[in-house]
Amino acid sequence: MILAAGKGKRLRPLTDSVPKALVEIEGIPLLGWVARDLLDAGVHRLIVNTHHLAAQIEAFISDQDGLGVPTVVSREDAVSSIPLETGGALVHAAPLFEAKAPFLLHNADVISDIQLGPIYQEHLAGEDRDGRIATLIITERTTTRPLLVDEDGVFGRANRVEGWQLIARHPAVRGTREVGFTGIHIVSERIFNHLTEQGAFSLMDSYMRLIGEGEHIAVHDATGAAWYDIGTPERLEEAREGLAAKWSQ
Repeated sequence: MILAAGKGKRLRPLTDSVPKALVEIEGIPLLGWVARDLLDAGVHRLIVNTHHLAAQIEAFISDQDGLGVPTVVSREDAVSSIPLETGGALVHAAPLFEAKAPFLLHNADVISDIQLGPIYQEHLAGEDRDGRIATLIITERTTTRPLLVDEDGVFGRANRVEGWQLIARHPAVRGTREVGFTGIHIVSERIFNHLTEQGAFSLMDSYMRLIGEGEHIAVHDATGAAWYDIGTPERLEEAREGLAAKWSQ
């Protein structure tokens, strides 16, 4: 599932008339970049949630005859005046999921060269080994909204600008660190039985609750991979320069 409902406020005025998911880099919309990476990982069906300028994204998908695989759209603007955020998006899209298997959940404004196929297989093995309900792909970097992890996975999160942190379980004595989340998850289909929150809500809040209830949220460290979060004009330009340089090699 590709999360493409955001308004892209920090990219205004560009996103006043174009949804963030259709902002182009090297002539390819962000949505196209993400779809390519997911197809490379072996994905055979896509769900795309929409809200801001939803009709444009739906038209783009239709014009492309899907995104390389059968693609369905989860329109949130039909049920809410605001995007439903990551957690609400999953709840709203739940009837559209067909396969009874773990799935990739990927922000539309994130581009990387992280190889997702092997990490998906790692998650499958982890479900059998430690019962994980999700694997979050992380990198070692400075961020104002870090995940708190130890050798067993996620134990909390923090917001250094607002000055708070949430500890969902007791961390290990050693090996604790703050890391950045990439916006890419691998999630067990069991998640749908555990999302009790309603309306617009962050999946991270649900993860923290589930950790406190004894569920395991694992991490995969992708530090060193190229990764771009297209949240601001500066980051958009950085991604354009990075990808242009990569293509010229």
